[in-house]
Amino acid sequence: METTHDAMPRRAAPRAIQPVWVRISHWLNALAAVVMMLSGWRIYNASPVFASFSFPADITLGGWLGGALQWHFAAMWLLFFNGLFYLAMNVITGRLARKFFPLAPRAVLHDLAAALRGHLSHADLSHYNAVQKLAYLFVMAVLVVLVLSGIAIWKPVQFPLLRELMGGYDFARVVHFCAMALLAAFIVVHLVMVALVPRSLLTMIRGR
Repeated sequence: METTHDAMPRRAAPRAIQPVWVRISHWLNALAAVVMMLSGWRIYNASPVFASFSFPADITLGGWLGGALQWHFAAMWLLFFNGLFYLAMNVITGRLARKFFPLAPRAVLHDLAAALRGHLSHADLSHYNAVQKLAYLFVMAVLVVLVLSGIAIWKPVQFPLLRELMGGYDFARVVHFCAMALLAAFIVVHLVMVALVPRSLLTMIRGR
């Protein structure tokens, strides 16, 4: 006599909080940004924007000006094309509107006050609070400014309009330096937040 068994219902796999394309492009952007920053410090030291300030050689990348330029340009192209891919996918998939908007000043102030009091919940990592939304949109804008000001410095004759929009060659260097400083500040704050909520790192590695 044939015995039949009820099929055990299969539990659906949990939906990824961060899809594969987000994770890959995130880490490539992070790599490119760090390499550009460290090599950029070596380039900066060769011709400082602020005469009284330079970066310790031990924390720069490239060893010498030529080496630093090679690292910088290699990372620049990675950041440019990977950044375009990241922005395009965010728009095409609707993730940009879904994850980062709406965003209201009142919500930012509310969540910032809650964060400072240690009362901001991180239970649902699929949802960005208003402070996170603002921070991520901010760093996207900073990266765009970094790329545009870098092009104005690299090819000032070929891109005269961009150079003038940046206030001229010398001021474009100031803009580039300030954008780099803002990126460095974001990275520090981001690492602190990851240390406080280590589960967020896991979602960017395994997706959930």
